Amino acid sequence: MTTKVNIRMSGLGGQGVVTAAHILGAAATRDGLISIVNPFFGAEKRLAPAESYVRISDEPIYERGEVLFPNIIMIFHPHVITMGKCYTMPFFDGLQPGGIMLINSDEILPLSEEEKSKLAALQARIFYVPATKVALEVAGTELSTNVAMLGGLMAVSPNLVTTSAISDSIAERFGGGKFVASATTAALDDVVKSKFGKLEQLVEKNMEIVDRGRQAVHEFLISRAASA
Repeated sequence: MTTKVNIRMSGLGGQGVVTAAHILGAAATRDGLISIVNPFFGAEKRLAPAESYVRISDEPIYERGEVLFPNIIMIFHPHVITMGKCYTMPFFDGLQPGGIMLINSDEILPLSEEEKSKLAALQARIFYVPATKVALEVAGTELSTNVAMLGGLMAVSPNLVTTSAISDSIAERFGGGKFVASATTAALDDVVKSKFGKLEQLVEKNMEIVDRGRQAVHEFLISRAASA
C-alpha cells in the first residue's frame, strides 16, 4: 500500500509548529519513509501566524515548499479560524476530498454555514483535541501544545508513524539535534529542556503528553451540522 500524505500545520508564533513538523518528519524517516519538512513564518514574534508543511511518502518526493493540497490540516490555535490568523484563506483551502482537520480547542468553534457546506461537500472529517489544556495539565506549560497535537495526529492517522519513532525523534530534537529553523525556535527548545533535569525525563513526560493527546481526540460530524 502506497503511503503519501501532505500535511499543513497552521498556528501562531510560540506554539512550536516548526518543531512539531521537524519531529514528525524525523519520525517518518526513522520508520523507513521519506519526508520533506518546510517551515514558513513572517515576523518572528509571539502570536504571529506560522505554518509548517510536511510531506511523507514511501516513494521519492519531488515537491518542495508550501503544501497547497493537504490531506491533513492541523490547526494549532483557534484564532487561525476565528480571527483569520492564517497565511492560507479560508483555513481549509486546498483540503483534499475525504481529508482530515485536527483542531486544537476545548470547544467546537463557530463555522459559517458556507464553511460547513463546503467541508461537508468535501466529506472532510473534523477532529478536536484540547492540546493546550493537555499540555498545561501534564507538563505545566503551553509550549508542549505541539506535542499534544502530534498525539492527536496519531489518533486520527494511526498508521502514519510509530510511537517509538516519535519517542526517538523527540529525544533527538531535545538532545542536541542539528535542525534549528530560527533563534526563536532554539530559545523555545531551551525553555522546554530547562524544565527537566535529564533527557530521559523530558522524553517520558512528552510521551505522556502524546498519549493524553491521542486519548483526548473527538470527532465533530460536520455533515450533520451542515444539514441541520
